[in-house]
Amino acid sequence: MNTADTGFLPPRPDARQPSEEDPWARAALLVRAAQTGDALALNDLLDLLTPYVSRLCRPIALADSPDAVQESLIAVFQGLPKLQEPRALYAWVRTITVREAVRVARRAEHETPVGELKDLPSVRGPELAADVRDVLRRLSTEHRTVLVLRELEGLDERSAGRLLNISCGTVKSRLHRARHSFRKAWAR
Repeated sequence: MNTADTGFLPPRPDARQPSEEDPWARAALLVRAAQTGDALALNDLLDLLTPYVSRLCRPIALADSPDAVQESLIAVFQGLPKLQEPRALYAWVRTITVREAVRVARRAEHETPVGELKDLPSVRGPELAADVRDVLRRLSTEHRTVLVLRELEGLDERSAGRLLNISCGTVKSRLHRARHSFRKAWAR
């Protein structure tokens, strides 16, 4: 049987499991099936994307992250029929998610005070996580967004700029200010 027929890629030489599945190939198969109206594939795609979307929304939208996750997933599934290259799913979802999280965070800044980050991973204990939450809460949405894209997603300035529809220079400036503000707030 051909590996293209099964949706699996050949194992990497250093892979521990002989039939390790390529996550992009699996996602591409689910996208194609969901685009044809397969409800089970749509549900599996939702299960696959929800943790990724949640991880992006939490530090940007803070207490309103559940709303941002919901808005992002709605936008993703409404736009799914138009996705032409299923292997680009994660980049496409990242773009939609960041824009929705920023929109929800900006709306929330005008409506209510900023809340807490609930699920920030704690590397050295709860005290450190609480301190990081407090510092992030003090940053603007724009600064939190560029920090998430650079530090969590690993995007370079050019890619972040394209995603946010701003120039590379603006990303660099915001990133510099965000890091400076973070360090300044951290030192207090």
